[in-house]
Amino acid sequence: MIEAVVFDMDGLMIDSQPFWQTAQLEILPQVGVPITRQDTIDTTGMRVDQIVQECYRKTPWKNVSCDQVCGQIIDRVIELVRQHRPAMPGLNHAIQVCQQCGLRVALASSSPMSLIDAVIESLELDGVFDSKLSAEGLRYGKPHPEVYLNACSALDLQPQQCVALEDSFVGLLAAKSAQMKAIVIPEPSMAGDKGFAIADRQLSSLAELTSEVLFSVGDPSATKKGS
Repeated sequence: MIEAVVFDMDGLMIDSQPFWQTAQLEILPQVGVPITRQDTIDTTGMRVDQIVQECYRKTPWKNVSCDQVCGQIIDRVIELVRQHRPAMPGLNHAIQVCQQCGLRVALASSSPMSLIDAVIESLELDGVFDSKLSAEGLRYGKPHPEVYLNACSALDLQPQQCVALEDSFVGLLAAKSAQMKAIVIPEPSMAGDKGFAIADRQLSSLAELTSEVLFSVGDPSATKKGS
């Protein structure tokens, strides 16, 4: 029986993926990294420090640390989030559906807590989430399941009692590795990705989330359906 819903953040609650792309494309070339927009798309869902460390491994730079580069990218994303506040369509609807069903809600993101707090403030969601978890200080970010396992522990629930809402394949892998049910809402250009077949349900928007969808995902006898 489903008792809680755990929201991803970037690309699911807020349209911040373009901001991450912009920040990387602005900052990384300053240290000599030859990065393209496709490179930033390919790392969607990964923790920023892991992205920066991989860039450093391929193209080492001098005079500035990886931590400083990460900080510059995060600060730029926070600036863009506060400026634009781009909530994803259906976000408030999805939260209301969860609340009306009596389900607890949590947030589990690869992003640092500074960005999580900025998003919560910008979208006026203070007090909505029972728990907010960041993978920032963990040994591994998504697709490792630790941040989702931590979210379930914070809710005092087993992973099987929780549904994850995700937009990326990396995040979906993390949720399924944690043995959670998972609903994926990918951006339209990625909707046909065969990897999303591992999701328990695929939707085209958070606006499509209903109580029937949530509880059918949580029912082992329910038939897995796509959007």
